[in-house]
Amino acid sequence: MAKIAVIGSNSFSGSDLVDLLLDDPQKEVLGISRSPEKTAVFLPYMRRADRRFQFRQLDLNRDMTAIIDALDAFEPELIVNFAAQSEVAPSWENPEHWFQTNVVSLALLTNALRTRPYLRRYAHISSPEVYGACVGDVTESAPLNPSTPYAASKAAADLYLTTLVKQFDFPLITIRATNVYGAHQQLWKIIPRTAIYLKLGRQIQLHGGGAAVKSFIHIRDVSRGTLAAAERGEIGAIYHLSPDGSGYAVRDVVRRICELTGRDFDAATVTVGERPGQDAAYVINSDRARDELGWTPTIRLDDGLQQVIDWVEERWEAIRQLPLEYAHTP
Repeated sequence: MAKIAVIGSNSFSGSDLVDLLLDDPQKEVLGISRSPEKTAVFLPYMRRADRRFQFRQLDLNRDMTAIIDALDAFEPELIVNFAAQSEVAPSWENPEHWFQTNVVSLALLTNALRTRPYLRRYAHISSPEVYGACVGDVTESAPLNPSTPYAASKAAADLYLTTLVKQFDFPLITIRATNVYGAHQQLWKIIPRTAIYLKLGRQIQLHGGGAAVKSFIHIRDVSRGTLAAAERGEIGAIYHLSPDGSGYAVRDVVRRICELTGRDFDAATVTVGERPGQDAAYVINSDRARDELGWTPTIRLDDGLQQVIDWVEERWEAIRQLPLEYAHTP
């Protein structure tokens, strides 16, 4: 059995990776997250009830000793860390919370892990937000130029981890994926929120008119790329995961969901002011992952959007009772 720990296993991306890992009968998985396990509405692996998965509810900011103890008991050869304060707009209100989780707690965790003999690889989930606006041919060597507290905290974490590689040969692989979407995503994200608001008859707010360009990529394509990089990527390397093409304006994605559900885009949307620090575009080059890992995205945007629409329909009785706005927890 290959032992893999997923920190942040309750997150959208973390839970999908757990589900992908459990496709392989030779993998045993430890999940760690600060919140209790959610229902199958949000955790695709819950359909399995697989004994090769075990879960620990532990908080990176409050339970570091217990986290290290759990990892020491499990002895994973690979750790994939998704745990982070990840929302951009709210990071302006309490930036210290973002730096506490994304930098300070990360430093405590990895400083302990660098002495663990069982650890062969550590996959760090970073973000293209560290580059600021991504326009042109943005490769893994692009300079860091963050424009929000969230992005600055992720950039600081990335820089710290590179010092561990330089000084201690820490087995780091860094992964930066663009705008991930799919079924089971947090309800306040633009794609599931659009599908939900259309069913509720509520208008969808388009910040800045939805002009910002995003590189939407399906969660399973990202999970496959994350696993390929984590298992086979070069130690110390950064890998981008992004779709083909130059991205889509947010308004065009919302328009397509309206078309797929037979709704009128103009009636369903309203333009509001842009968020502070909203970068104009996120389009990054993923040639390295394609060339070195043989990875390529396979799920077309229309197919992925339809999956989200179908998920909302199938889980509507549960979804309609859940909060639709982000609630910050330090």
